[in-house]
Amino acid sequence: MRLIKQFLILATITLFIRCQENTTTSPNYSTGTKEISLTEIWDGTFSTKRMNALNAMNGDFYSLLNTDSAGNSTVDKYSYKTLKKTETIVNSRDLEGLEGFSSYRFNADESSVILGTNFKKIYRHSFTGSFYHYNVRTKKLHLIGKDIQEPTFSPKGEKIAFAKKNNLFILNLTTGNTVTQVTKDGTTNHIINGITDWVYEEEFAFVRAFEWSKNGNYLAFLRFNESKVPTFSMDLVGKNNYPQQQVFKYPKAGEKNARVTLHVFNCASKKTNKVSLGAYEYIPRIKWSNAANILVATTLNRHQNNLKLHKVAVVKNKVTTLLNETDAAYLNITDNLTFLNDNSFIWTSEKDGYNHIYHYDFSGKLINQITNGKWEVTNYYGYDKKKKTVYYQSVENGSINRGVYSIDLDGNNKKLLSNPKGTNTASFSRNLHYFINTHASSEIPPIYSLYSAEGEMLQIIKDNRTLKENLSEYKISKKEFSTIIINGNELNMWMVKPANFDANKKYPLLLFQYSGPGSQKVANKWNDSNDYWHNMLAQKGMIIACVDGRGTGFKGSDFKKSTYLNLVKYETEDQIAVAKKLSKRRYIDKNHIGIWGWSFGGHMSTNALLKGSDIFTTAIAVAPVTSWRFYDTVYTERFLRTPQENPEGYDENSPINYAEKLKGNYLLVHGTGDDNVHVQNSYRMINALIKANKQFDMFIVPDRTHSIYKGKNMRLNLYTKMTNFIALHLINKSNISTNIKE
Repeated sequence: MRLIKQFLILATITLFIRCQENTTTSPNYSTGTKEISLTEIWDGTFSTKRMNALNAMNGDFYSLLNTDSAGNSTVDKYSYKTLKKTETIVNSRDLEGLEGFSSYRFNADESSVILGTNFKKIYRHSFTGSFYHYNVRTKKLHLIGKDIQEPTFSPKGEKIAFAKKNNLFILNLTTGNTVTQVTKDGTTNHIINGITDWVYEEEFAFVRAFEWSKNGNYLAFLRFNESKVPTFSMDLVGKNNYPQQQVFKYPKAGEKNARVTLHVFNCASKKTNKVSLGAYEYIPRIKWSNAANILVATTLNRHQNNLKLHKVAVVKNKVTTLLNETDAAYLNITDNLTFLNDNSFIWTSEKDGYNHIYHYDFSGKLINQITNGKWEVTNYYGYDKKKKTVYYQSVENGSINRGVYSIDLDGNNKKLLSNPKGTNTASFSRNLHYFINTHASSEIPPIYSLYSAEGEMLQIIKDNRTLKENLSEYKISKKEFSTIIINGNELNMWMVKPANFDANKKYPLLLFQYSGPGSQKVANKWNDSNDYWHNMLAQKGMIIACVDGRGTGFKGSDFKKSTYLNLVKYETEDQIAVAKKLSKRRYIDKNHIGIWGWSFGGHMSTNALLKGSDIFTTAIAVAPVTSWRFYDTVYTERFLRTPQENPEGYDENSPINYAEKLKGNYLLVHGTGDDNVHVQNSYRMINALIKANKQFDMFIVPDRTHSIYKGKNMRLNLYTKMTNFIALHLINKSNISTNIKE
C-alpha cells in the first residue's frame, strides 16, 4: 500500500512539473497576450505562495507563527508525518497585557517560550524589542524587558541572557525572576558587550555575540571596544523641521577596527575572566563544544587568510590551537562547525580548491574528507548520529542548480534526495527524520514537498499552480541558459528575448549583473522582481542578458579568487568582452548596449560605461561603491588588503579617478540613509563628473537605506524612472535607427 501511495505522489509531481515545463519548451515562447506592468511587479500580482518560516521541534514536529481569524497571534504545533496541526501552544488572545507577538523561541524541552513584539530596527539584521517569557504549563506571562536584544534561554531553560544598552544581563527564572547584570561598562559608540558592532553584523553575519555553555554554568561573550574606530554620520530628513543625525562607528578600509576580546562569565561566582587568544584581528565565531566547559573560538588575522580554531578550557583559562587553516588569498567564515558526541567535528573548507565537508578529531587531526569532487557544497544541513549520515546541498548537477544529498560520515553511499535540476533547498526536522524540500526553477514556481530523510517523496504541500496559470495570460519570455567563452573562461549566461523575437531584426541589449566575489546571478531558480522587470523590458523590444564573470561563485576557489587584489578590474573586463562578443550576433544592435546593477553591480556598471565607452552607451548604477576606500574593513580588505598596502588596487579601478571617460548616458541612484554603501560614494562621483564637465542623470532619495525600498510607491517610482531612462536611451533610439552614433 505504501509503495502504491509513493508511486501516486511521484506520478502527480512528475506530471505537474512536466505540465509546467511543456508550457516553456520553445526557446522564445509566449503563453498569452497581456503585457506586464510596473504596477503589477510591485503590487504583489506575481507573488508566490510561501510556507511560513517553520521551526523544527523535538521529535517529528514543527511549529509555525500564525494569525488566527480574529487577528490573534498563535504558535501552533504540527506533525511532519501528517502536516496537520496537533495543538496551539500559545494564543495572544489568552495573554493579559500582550495583544500580539511577532517572534517566538522555545527553550530546549519546549516548556517555555520567549515572545517578542514592538521591534525597532537598528541595522540590516539587528533590532530591539519587548520580550516576554511564557510558561507553557502554568500559562503565566512575564516581561523580560523592553528595548532589549537577543534574549536566549540557557540549555536547561532556567535562565535567559539578553542585552540592553550595550550591556549583558541574566534573568534567573528559578529565583523569582531576579536579574544579574553581567557587564556595566557598555556605552554607545564606545563599548558593546554581547552584541556585534556594525561591521561584524554586516560582514560576519551575526548579531548575538554571547553563547551559553552546554551545562548553563558559563556565558561566553565578545566585548567590542569601538573607541578608536572613526565615526560616520548621516543626516536623516524625517518629518521634523530639523534633520536627525545618525552617528555610528564605521571602520573604512585601512582604518582601525574595534578591539574585540573574548570573556567568560561564571554564573556561580559571578566573576568574568578575559580569555587571551594571542595575535588576531577578528573573532568571527564562538561555539561551545560537547566537552565539559570547553569553548571553541575562531580568530582571523586582518588579511583574513589565517584562521585558527582555539580550544578554551574555561575552568583553567587555558587555550590551545585546535585547527589552523591558511590561504594565499582569503578564507570564508561559515556556521558549519558541528561537534559530534565524541567531540570530533565536521568542518567545511576550500582547501582542495572546492568547498567540501571534512571530519576532524578533537585534537585537530583529519579523519577523512567526506565530500570530494570538482563541485561545491553550498549548504550543510546536519548530521544524524544514529545513521552516521551527513545531509548537505551542492552544485553537483551543474553550478546553476542545487540538489539535496546525504552521505555517510566515511564518505560512502552518497545519495541524491531531491530533484537534480533547478534549485532545491531543505528544511530538516530536528531529529533529521524528515525535510520539507522547496523545488523551483526558472520555469517552475516553488513547490513545497514533504520528504523522508531517505529521499522518499511523501506529500506536496504547496505548488503555486495558480500563479503559473495566471502567468499564462502574459507575454512571458523564457530565460535561456547557456555558456559563453570570455577571456579564456567558460562563463554561465542567461538571456531573455522578446516573446515575438525575430532573428532577422536587431534589438538593443541590456546587461544585468552583480559580479561580487562568490556571488551568483545566473541560477536556475524562480523569478524575483528584477526578472519580471526584465521581461517587461523585453516586451518593449529589447534583449536582456546576464553573465557571471570571473570572481563569482560555485565554480571553485581559483575562479572565485582570481580577482584578488584587483577587485572590479577583471570583472569589468569580462562584462566589456561579453558586450562586444554579443554585439557580433546579427540580432543585437551594437550601437545600443547598456548595463545596470545595484551595489557592487552599480560599481560594475559605472566602470563598464567609462572603460567600455566603445561598446556601452548607457548605464544605471544603483547605490554603487565608487571607491573601495569608502567601504568597510572586513569586506574590502578581504579582497584588496588595505589601501596602505595596495593603493593601486583601490585607485586604478575607482571611477572617481577617470570620470572624464564618460561618453554615454549615465543614471546614478542612491539613498541618503544608506548605512552600508554611504551616499558619499555617489556624492564623490558627482563631484568628479562635474569637474570633468560631464552631463549625467541622478536620483538621490532622502533617508532610504541600501535597499531603497521603504515608503509608499518607492520601488514603483524608482523602476519607473529606470524604465523611462532605458526607453529613452536604448529602446526608442534603437527603434528609430540602428545606426545612430552617440
